[in-house]
Amino acid sequence: MNGSDEVREYPDWRVLVVGGASGMGKTGVARTLARRYGVPVVEVDDIVEALLAVTLPEHLPAVHFWRTHPEAARQAPESVVERQIAVAEALAPAIEAVVANHVGTDTPVVLEGDYVLPGLVRPGGPVRAVFLHEDDEEQVTANYLHREPEAGPQRHRARVSVLYGRWLAEQARTAAVPVVSPRPWENLADRVRSATDVRARARSES
Repeated sequence: MNGSDEVREYPDWRVLVVGGASGMGKTGVARTLARRYGVPVVEVDDIVEALLAVTLPEHLPAVHFWRTHPEAARQAPESVVERQIAVAEALAPAIEAVVANHVGTDTPVVLEGDYVLPGLVRPGGPVRAVFLHEDDEEQVTANYLHREPEAGPQRHRARVSVLYGRWLAEQARTAAVPVVSPRPWENLADRVRSATDVRARARSES
């Protein structure tokens, strides 16, 4: 049964996190799940933009880094990944505040973005998460080419994405957060739901 055929179900979580590196399909599956559950989507990119608008680089240098050092995106992939991790760690308090607000006000939401870290999740609690990871650089390159054909093959960006994704996947597994392959795309939403929905897992195990 696909998402359009299912009866809308009230989630057994308050925040569903869809994390992972860029180019993994997070936005698409987050929107699909949001429609399925009848809840809004919060994009971490919007949190970043809000912080950039109300702070100066000296207040949050890591969050402002890509704007103050645009040339750094062309550095070796390993160096770019280190910067991405630093940004994610700097953003963690703001993301945690958004999550706590939705839990405290009992307003379910799907939260998606590159900079979400697995550490804010407690398995089985009101905050659930899944991290998407594609380890094939050629596939990630193809994903970018499909999404942004005018940019041509973005191989450096795909390499960065895979390396950062590996780091996130390792952190997720350490925190007992499920890591899911984006492919096959056709049933990704169902696989994410099964990985994060306690009731779905109970039904599948019965």
